[in-house]
Parts: sequence; structure tokens; C-alpha cells
Amino acid sequence: MNLSTIDILIILAYLVVIIGLGFWISKKASTNIQSYFLGGNSIKWYWLGFSNSSGMFDVSGTAFYVSLLFVYGFKAAWLPWLWPIWNQIFVMVFLAIWIRRSGAITGADWITKRFGEDRGGKLSHMIVIFFAIISVIGFIGYVFVGIGKFAANILPWDLSNSVLTNEQSYAFIIVALTTLYTVKGGMYSVVATEVLQYGILVVSCVLVVTYAVKGVDYQALHQQLPAGWSSFWPEWKLNINWGNNFPQANAKISEDGFVWFGALMMMMIGKGIFASLAGPVPGFDMQRILSARKPGEAAMLSGFTNLVLYIPLFMMVSALTLIGFVYFMPVLRGQQQPDFEVILSQVVSNYLPAGIRGVVLAGLLASFMSAFSAFVNAAPAYLVNDFYKKYLRPNESPRHYVKCSYLTSVSIILIGCVFGLFAHSLSSLTLWISSALYGGYAAANVLKWIWWRFNGYGYFAGMLAGLIAATFVPGFMHWLSAVYFTSYASLFGSGIGTLISFFIILVISMSASIIGCLLTPAPDRQVLESFYANTRPWGFWKPVLQWVQKVNPSFEPNRQFKWDMLNVIVGICWQMSMVIMPVFFVFGYMAKGFSALAVCVTCMIILKFTWFDRLKITAI
Repeated sequence: MNLSTIDILIILAYLVVIIGLGFWISKKASTNIQSYFLGGNSIKWYWLGFSNSSGMFDVSGTAFYVSLLFVYGFKAAWLPWLWPIWNQIFVMVFLAIWIRRSGAITGADWITKRFGEDRGGKLSHMIVIFFAIISVIGFIGYVFVGIGKFAANILPWDLSNSVLTNEQSYAFIIVALTTLYTVKGGMYSVVATEVLQYGILVVSCVLVVTYAVKGVDYQALHQQLPAGWSSFWPEWKLNINWGNNFPQANAKISEDGFVWFGALMMMMIGKGIFASLAGPVPGFDMQRILSARKPGEAAMLSGFTNLVLYIPLFMMVSALTLIGFVYFMPVLRGQQQPDFEVILSQVVSNYLPAGIRGVVLAGLLASFMSAFSAFVNAAPAYLVNDFYKKYLRPNESPRHYVKCSYLTSVSIILIGCVFGLFAHSLSSLTLWISSALYGGYAAANVLKWIWWRFNGYGYFAGMLAGLIAATFVPGFMHWLSAVYFTSYASLFGSGIGTLISFFIILVISMSASIIGCLLTPAPDRQVLESFYANTRPWGFWKPVLQWVQKVNPSFEPNRQFKWDMLNVIVGICWQMSMVIMPVFFVFGYMAKGFSALAVCVTCMIILKFTWFDRLKITAI
């Protein structure tokens, strides 16, 4: 396509401002490693919340959600549970408080406070560093693929060559631009630029929604929607039939393995409980929590993230999907195997007017830069602070560690980009990260919270077994379904098949965790007492509670389990209402939209009394 002059000027102005801001802020980040990775624990919770939201509002995820909503209709609102997105509710309600009380710099540093400095503690420390690097590389690969697809379908120049495709060339250029300010500025630069990027995203959301709904004949649109598309509540079978009107979409549903929707929902809920209770993976979400000034503020920034993220995100998703329905559908019908992941870029490039297109392009570019910078800031924290400083060069100057962080960031970026070169699609990366990789993480990280006897050896064994299983189980499941279950291909598609892989990996990792724990000595008593007294988790901690109370008879255990579970349930309903509400409104289902709004407001009122007001007691 040919970008108009105004579009090009808007994009160039955005790039100049965002890179200039990143470099200007970077002076504050160069003081020491605490400033570089955590912003000196001086950033206000609402700025961290805006930053966290901006980092989660990525172009790859937006393109993925647009493709889901286009094919699956309102039931697509449930499919983000594959991650699961409601792990943020667990973090908001209690995990952020537990994590921030440690005073750690990274997730690996936090592990040391849980398991100590003995051999088992060091093994657990090393394995979480390894996992953090693997997960960050996977996520960088994910955003690399997303921005490449987006840019190649938007920008008019052909940059393909004998080495790289057009998509890969664009991805490398945009990654390089983002790297300039991210590596230099650390957490200060990341938060400052992400707050600005969030503002651009909200403006672009409003513009694209305004354009999308202008002049739409909703009565005619609703008649054109396929059977079951506008049905929100989950059923045992998906019951969406595109018929002969668009059989390619039916083929996509079968390929994804989402036909048996009830089974998918039960597995997503089961997976979600384990993945959410395990806590955030070592990455940018963890870094935001550890950057908060106080435990209570860590909880509030997590709640604020939910509040300011989902409504604008799904406003954008639903508006772009609506434009795709109205204008782009004839093009898709003419393709034998349409790529639904390029709907977003095709809609923006071909069906938005000049000016609005430039702002939306800047907004989507901002979403990529936010997600990318968040991951990049997380990775070197583990290698520099938890490995290099701890084991190799513990007595260097603060400036030395900051310079090492620059080099580490660039290296991780290059490896992540190479990983992205070999990825087949956003969907395949999404499912691998959310199912296989999380399956290897969940078991050991659930046990670390709730079981006093769990030690560093068990954590190491569980994480190692999980990582190995995450490497081989998905391939084995694919082979098994292809050879022995060809008649049930829809059951073992990429959807349910990857969830089955998650539970297989979870069982392997859980078994290794328990065996490794029981065959080795219990954790050091002093380490357990210090961790429990400081963090105050609920769970199976009775022996440690008795030890702590012998020293401090006034110590009270955490009795918030029932309140926390109530708030988790209410919080999930609140979050779900914010996901589906903008979709209802944009597609003209006003009664359903106001029902979702009523649920949202009711849940917020409940949480005001059951969660927010109680933070003064629970987050001390």
C-alpha cells in the first residue's frame, strides 16, 4: 500500500519522540543495578500499572485476538483462558503481596529467599535463571513474528533479500529501533515510554472504533453472521457453522481443535488454576511487582493493570474485526487457505482513512515496542544480577553491572530474533508458550508457595523435568495423533492437543518435584522461618508456624484463604465482563453490552469491600 504523507509524518514523529524520551530518561537508570532493573523502587504504582498494561497490549496478541474473534465470534472471549489471562487476578488478590514482601530484585533472587544458599538452593536458583532466559527468548520470538507479519502487510517497501523474507527484514529493523532506548534506559526508560505508548494506544482505539461503527447497518450485519457466532455462553460443542458461505473458517476451527468446546473449557480451567497459582513467570510482570514501593502498591498496580488493559484492548480488537467483516470478507472468501492472522494488518492498511491510519499504525507500533521493551528489560536482570554478579564477579562497581546489562540485552534480543525466524505462526508460538512451557513451570512453583517441606532439590528436579518434557511431549502428541488417532483429529488439534500436553508435562514435573523433595533433606529451618514470617503465605505451613510462634508468640498466620478465593472468583467475573463488554457494544448487541457493564460495576463494588479495603490488613 502507499502511505499518505500525513501517515508517514505521524509514524516518524512517534519514533523520534519515543526514542528521544527513552534516551533522556536513561540517565536515571545508569546509577546502579537497582535503578536499572527496578527503577530504584521509587516509581508510583499507577505508572507501573499503565506500563504493565502497555506491555501486555502487544501487536502479536492483538492480531491473534482479531483472528479468534473473526472465526469464533463471542465465544472467542473464553479462548484467552488458554494463557490463562486471569492469572492477573491471582496476582492482584494475593500473589503480588507475597512476592513484593521479599525485597528481591528478580524472580531468581526471590527463589534464594525461599530455598536458601545450600546446594539445593543454588540448584533451584540456577534452574529458574535458565527458565527465565528460555521464556524471554520464546516471547521475543513471538513478538518478532507478530511485528514482521504486521509491518510487511502495512508498509509499501519490499525489503526481502537472499537471506531474509520481507517480514523478517521489517522485524529486524523495528527490533533494532526499539533496542536503542530499551537497552540504554532500563526500567525508568521502559516505564516512561510505555506510559506514553499507552496514551497513543487509547487514542488509536477511540479513533478506530469511531470509524468502525459509523454508518453500520447492524440489522443487516447480524443477519449475515454465521449460525452460533453471536452466542456467548460456552456449550459442550462449539456450535458455530460457517456453512458453504465460508468453509475455510470451518476448516480453521477443525484445525485448531476447538470443536469440543466443553472439554476445552474444563481443561483450560484446570490448567488456569495451576498456572495462576504458580505465580507470574520470571519476566516483565514479575519485574513490575518487584519494582513497586510497597506490597500493597504491588497489589494495586496489578488490579489497575486489569482495569486499564482489557476494555481498550478489546475495543480495538472488536473494531478491527468489524471492519474486516464489512470490507475484507470478500477477499478472504476468495483465498483457498486464508491466513487469519493478517486480518489486522490488511484492515489497517486498506480500509482505514489517511490520518486515522497513521495514528493507529503508531498505536500498534507502540504496542509492539511496549511488549518488546518489557521482555528485554526482564532478561538481563537474571543473567547479570543472578548469575554474573552472584557467581562470577560479585565485587564490581555498579556501573560495571549496568554495562554488562547492555551487552546481555543485545545478546538475548539476537537469540530471540533467531528463534522467531524458525517459528511457523503466532498461533503455534502462543500455544507452545502457554501450554508446554507453562506446564513445565506450574508444578514446582505451586508447591513452593503451599508446602513447607518442599526444598530446592525438589524445585530443581521438577523444573528440569518440566523443561525436558516441554521439549519432547508436544512433538510426541502430534506423532501419536497422526499415527493412532487420525479418526479423532479434531480432538487432538492444536487446541485440546496442547492442553493435553500441558497436563502430561504437569504430571511429569509434579512427580519429579515430589520425588526429588522426599529423597533429599528438608529445607534449612532458619531459611523457612525467615521466609514464612516475611511472606506469610497460606497453605501447609503448620510446623514452620509453630517454630515462628516459639520465637514470636504474637505472630498470626495468614487466615485470608477464604477471602482470597472469593476475590479470585469475583475478580475473574470482573475481568471477563471487561473483555466481552466492548465486543458486545461494537457489534451492536446493546442489551448484552449493558448486562456486561452491570456485572463489571457490581464486581467492582464487591471488590471495593472484600479486597481493596482489606489491603490495609493483608498487605502490611
